[in-house]
Amino acid sequence: MDALESLDLPNPPESASQSGAVDTNKSEKRKREDSDLEPEQTAPQQQHPLWKTSLCSYFRSFNGSCNHGDTCRYAHGEVELRSRPDNTWDPTSERAKKMAKKEPDNANLMEAEGGVMMTDAVVTVPEGEEACSSGLSKCLVNLPMKWGADKLRNFLNEQGILFESAKKKQGMVVGFVTFKSAEQVKTAVEELDGKSVGNNRTIKVTEVISRSFGKKNEEAELNNDQADDSNGVSLAADGSASKGRSVRDVVTPLAHMAYADQLEHKKNSLMQTLKRLTRNARKACPNGVSLPEWILKSREIGGLPCKLEGILESPLVDGYRNKCEFSVGYSLQGRPTVGFLLGNFREGVTAIEEPVDCPNVSRIACKYAAIFQEFLQQSGMPIWNRLNNTGFWRQLTVREGRIPNKVADVDNPEASISEVMLMVQVCTKGFDDGVIKGEYERMAQAFTMGAAGESPPLPLTALVIQDHTGISNVAPPEAPLLSVSISNEESDSGLQTASDVVEPRIHDYISNLRFSISPTAFFQVNTLAAEKLYSLAGDWAGLGPDTLLFDVCCGTGTIGLTLAHRVGMVVGIEMNASAISDAQRNAEMNGIVNCRFVCGKAEDVMGSLLKEYLSLPQKQDEISDTFQGNEDEMKSAEDTIDSEDSVLGPEGSTCLENENGNSTNESQTQKNSTSENRNALMHQFKNVVAIVDPPRVGLHPTVIKVLRTHSRLKRLVYISCNPESLVANAIELCTPSADITEKGNNKNNRGWRNMSSAGLARHRAKSMPNSEPFKPLKAMAVDLFPHTSHCELVMLLER
Repeated sequence: MDALESLDLPNPPESASQSGAVDTNKSEKRKREDSDLEPEQTAPQQQHPLWKTSLCSYFRSFNGSCNHGDTCRYAHGEVELRSRPDNTWDPTSERAKKMAKKEPDNANLMEAEGGVMMTDAVVTVPEGEEACSSGLSKCLVNLPMKWGADKLRNFLNEQGILFESAKKKQGMVVGFVTFKSAEQVKTAVEELDGKSVGNNRTIKVTEVISRSFGKKNEEAELNNDQADDSNGVSLAADGSASKGRSVRDVVTPLAHMAYADQLEHKKNSLMQTLKRLTRNARKACPNGVSLPEWILKSREIGGLPCKLEGILESPLVDGYRNKCEFSVGYSLQGRPTVGFLLGNFREGVTAIEEPVDCPNVSRIACKYAAIFQEFLQQSGMPIWNRLNNTGFWRQLTVREGRIPNKVADVDNPEASISEVMLMVQVCTKGFDDGVIKGEYERMAQAFTMGAAGESPPLPLTALVIQDHTGISNVAPPEAPLLSVSISNEESDSGLQTASDVVEPRIHDYISNLRFSISPTAFFQVNTLAAEKLYSLAGDWAGLGPDTLLFDVCCGTGTIGLTLAHRVGMVVGIEMNASAISDAQRNAEMNGIVNCRFVCGKAEDVMGSLLKEYLSLPQKQDEISDTFQGNEDEMKSAEDTIDSEDSVLGPEGSTCLENENGNSTNESQTQKNSTSENRNALMHQFKNVVAIVDPPRVGLHPTVIKVLRTHSRLKRLVYISCNPESLVANAIELCTPSADITEKGNNKNNRGWRNMSSAGLARHRAKSMPNSEPFKPLKAMAVDLFPHTSHCELVMLLER
């Protein structure tokens, strides 16, 4: 039934009795929406193309009875179920579930047929030995991702396959096998090609031509544009490299569309996502509790939880990114390349292509990628190998800062770029310090000379080295950083490791405020569109002088600082210490004194902060009544209250006790002294608002519970870069509480591992403490990422 709620089916009129009190009968509660059909409606006007194309959720949920009888327009079981006009099936049906399980395998098979581009070294060639003939190496595609090398070898042994070596990495669908003779190859192909393994997976055997990238190659090989697959590893059914895929298609899949068509495409996609919120929230509603009004009215607006106001376009469509992370690897021809991956690593794609055809990347970023690529071709240090987790050079990040009050020039957007920070990620483990220092010096000189050699010269403000040993290029916040000085003098080594080197930063401007950005701090990648985003969030938040604004996941404080002049107090929360330092500096730099920034996980400190700010005014009233006329005793009592909620740490920072009893450091501006902060705490905030801008995974369940259970918090503006996580979080925030909280005590139930994010949210919503739910009022999309499928979604929640 759920799949039809967004379709334009005729809705039966509601009876007058349905507007009364809460009906506690399980079947009667949900029966309201489909009751009292007129005779002409109940007659078999069953020729509608969508008749019986969805399973009846009432029938499944209430022991085979939905109380509609023959008039129910939904199928009672798989036997009655019909296919839809587009030959698809209800996704909750057994037929659709079986088809869904096969889809990933088919996708992987198509990837193999189109050409899997694996350019990392897959065969380790001992020193002094020649690489084996390509005919004795094969690739197995569509292997289970959870398999490792040992599992692959065991599988081959069970099949009676003779081989010399077998390699596979967990998380990938491809494995590599080397044989001793052509006879072994022939036998393996006959036995394995088309063989079923795992959950309906079918193995595909393809050619693999390998080479060791650890050795230097002849210049002629690197420059041979017509080089065959011996210059790299290409996996395809016929042994040839894929020619149809480009980095433009992978990074900017909507670039072939006109921008107006892109906006319409994104708007339609978001509408489908929001409809899933309505359907899942309906399922999450506890038994015996009336459905919220916003769910009952959703049919009037096409199944949406609230009206989607539209989509705001980006002022700058091309070259808008102020931060680009370029991977380091090999092209299909085996050249050291700085750019973007041509596909998914788990599908066996590690080939890199230059970013010159990506319209979202600025010309300056492309130039620096080219400079670094040219340097790598002369470097004596190896490029990071994703299969073996070895190597030195890993990634280049280019961050750009723009001129204030500069109107974007559509034809020449880089004209507004005034500062550039480069961060090179390396892995120094196992390498000599002296050799590393020499490479840093040559790299700094290459960047300096390359930037100066462009016309006009490229801005270059800071160069940073990030040392990271993890498997993924996503480094933790504590990864060591080394600042490298920039000099135009060729004689200067360009390397400084002195402790007094100023931390590298660049600056950008939003709403006429200047923001300092450190190497790893979060800052919206589309500055001009971010102005529209923050302005919209502030307008919807209903701010005023008596407003206490919580900026959750505040990053460098951009949202809170741009809105500080409209509220009484801003409290920002961020787990990245570097970003909090930036937020503090940004407040000082712009003369903003009504902002406080707390470093810690939101789930650890949110409860303490809400308690501190929202309970203190009540204590102040009690003190005023008790110590009337005695200012000394009153001040002593105020100090006692302050000591209960916060303990001063070294250098005036505040240590907040989080939910787990741990201490979390807090940074404040110097102008926000302890006495001024206490006076702010004593202020009676009549309006408490939260603006949340979480990462792609969404808000932590503990944060959701804190926001939901604090009755003083009446308005919440949710900014989401991943609408799927917004759906999951909104289910918990907007679903009514059960009269009796359900607790999941079955610790042996591992079914949650296979649940979708929305399914997990429905499960957690059942254990939500009794509290007033929010309701979605309106939503608006803001396009921060032209040419891609991503889009920011802003939703206003109130109660």
